[in-house]
Amino acid sequence: MSIPDLVNGIFEGFGSFFILNHCRALWKSKQARGISLLSTSFFTAWGLWNVYYYPHLDQWMSFIGGLGICAANLVWVWMIWYVRRTEVSNELP
Repeated sequence: MSIPDLVNGIFEGFGSFFILNHCRALWKSKQARGISLLSTSFFTAWGLWNVYYYPHLDQWMSFIGGLGICAANLVWVWMIWYVRRTEVSNELP
């Protein structure tokens, strides 16, 4: 493990907590207005790539942090989709 790997892994680990904070706020407000599903989906795809890529670089702390951020992003994308679907269902007469 190198220092850059450790620092990157820590950043990714904290990133997952901040993304989960988005999830908490969305759960509380039940509104997904002003949130880009496309942008969040892009960063989720990037996270999936990192989970594949980090082991090839022998960056295991980044891999562990990447798992957390990728999982949090998957939850975030699902919640945005679900809340928007629910909002549309509630607006129908």
